[in-house]
Amino acid sequence: MQLTLTFIILIMTIVLFVTNRFRADLVAMLALLAFVVCGILTPPEALAGFSNSVVIMIAGLFVVGAGILRTGLAGMAGNLLLKWSGESELKLFILLLVIVATVGAFMSNTGTVALMLPIVVSVAMSIQASPSKFLMPLSYIASMSGLMTLIASPPNLIVSQILVENGFAKLGFFTITPIGIIATITAIIYLVLIRNKLLPNDKKRLQTNAGYKLSPKKIVQEYDLHDKLFCVNVPEDSTVIGQGLAELKLPANYHIFIMKIQRRATEGMNLLPMTYQEMAGPTSVIRPNDVLYVQGAQDDVERFATDYSLAIDYTTDEHVEELISKKIGVAEVLLTPQSSLIGETVSKMGFRKKYNLNIIGINRKGDYILQDMAEQKLRFGDAILVQGTWEEIDLLSRETQDVVVVGQPREHASVAAATGKAPIAGAIMALMVGLMVFEVFDAVISVLIGAILMIITGCLRNMDDAYSKMNFESIVLVAAMLPMATALQKTGGMVIISDAIIRVLGEYGPYGVLVGIYLLTVVFGQFVSNTATAVLFAPIAMTAAMTMDANPYTFMIAVAAAAGMAFATPIASPTNSLVLTAGGYKFMDFVRVGVPLQIIMFIVMMIAIPLLFPF
Repeated sequence: MQLTLTFIILIMTIVLFVTNRFRADLVAMLALLAFVVCGILTPPEALAGFSNSVVIMIAGLFVVGAGILRTGLAGMAGNLLLKWSGESELKLFILLLVIVATVGAFMSNTGTVALMLPIVVSVAMSIQASPSKFLMPLSYIASMSGLMTLIASPPNLIVSQILVENGFAKLGFFTITPIGIIATITAIIYLVLIRNKLLPNDKKRLQTNAGYKLSPKKIVQEYDLHDKLFCVNVPEDSTVIGQGLAELKLPANYHIFIMKIQRRATEGMNLLPMTYQEMAGPTSVIRPNDVLYVQGAQDDVERFATDYSLAIDYTTDEHVEELISKKIGVAEVLLTPQSSLIGETVSKMGFRKKYNLNIIGINRKGDYILQDMAEQKLRFGDAILVQGTWEEIDLLSRETQDVVVVGQPREHASVAAATGKAPIAGAIMALMVGLMVFEVFDAVISVLIGAILMIITGCLRNMDDAYSKMNFESIVLVAAMLPMATALQKTGGMVIISDAIIRVLGEYGPYGVLVGIYLLTVVFGQFVSNTATAVLFAPIAMTAAMTMDANPYTFMIAVAAAAGMAFATPIASPTNSLVLTAGGYKFMDFVRVGVPLQIIMFIVMMIAIPLLFPF
């Protein structure tokens, strides 16, 4: 009876995965509860997955990957190599795929695609090429890079864990790397050969508004603040010293705005000339040697400087970039149709008092208003450029009644906070890899050391920042699916499935069974996440290998490889879904390009895996 119930739950789980009506983690939790309610698993057995070292390791790798992203380490490497391509589209294409494979060896494939996607689009457009020629290969190679190292994808960690549970040595950090190199080279050659024949090449299919939010620096450039931002130095004999911005009434008297103040620390014992920045507000009082970031017309700024004996440091691009810092930033804000700000003038609506933010520009259907804003009445459809601390901008983003903040201020705040820490992130990653390669500690401990170091060194702002980058859907999915193997093992289901495969293909020996398991894993992986696929098929492959007295590493690596070959449908992996809209692809684009690649990779893997890991 329990065996029958186990197969019913398994089949229903697969159906729900394939139909995609519910989130994968919810389906996994429903299956977990079903096993407990039916008496197949005890509560400790059902919850054992949540304490599994693989689950903890996956969570830690999300944090490490976030640190690499936030500090710009991966982006710096990517941008540098992309510059090497020059004007050659072919060179750019090959370099891009090599970069993706390299970066993807040390972080999640989803994170790799999210990192490279905007870079690829901008570079492709700059050489007058269609981004659709680059984005699908980007997704495919990101998935393939999961075979580069032990930590490159969850399936590798899962099959390694299954090996350990059955008394075999775990996979080494680079054990699977030769397979990954062969797979990646094969895929790159295929994609280079078909890039002008099978890949879409229609620039009109690119959805330019498909989620590409302008970064703060791009917003500043869009509003063209370069000609309207000045740094004004306050000498010690200036008559403006000691006056507050509220009493100066600069917007009314001079039509200018002070956006932020840079000043030297004066409190306590300062052995070094430390400076800090603060956002300018009504309560700000000007001190000697302050540097005022002033926005306005040059004539108005010069009039203000003359009246108060100030020195102007005329605009440079550096001044504009200095608007963005660890604490202070800018964001574009849209007015909602029901916004109470519509019809109000900038000077009377109390925006600064209510939100502690400055309005420094108005975008009215492409016309940028940067001067004489005080008496401008806001209209529906206006976008306003605001400036202030990242925390205040983040708070404004939660105000849904009056405004909508474009972009992700919390993300930009984290990136700004991590600026300049790319070498630290690189050192942490190298340390983590070194600890794992030389097996100084268990792999999970090495990963946790890396994750904690990312936080305490400032590569991530805080624990909240770290938690926000964890993909809890993947974590819960793995934790809830792992006990399924226990249920199949307890009820004898694992033996029945492996015996069925051996009975059908056993006459062809271990090679025939390996082919069958690989193909089943690939087919299932086109509709279900690679993690869930590995969780289901790794124990079956292990049982089949042990039944035939074959090398379990051959079968385990085949499962890990097959689980990552998700090319034939846009729902086969998160990376495919990421590029689907961005590249303007259709479902059949993935079938046309992905199915031949699946066939080629099947042939190559069925030669390479038994050759490198004999039966």
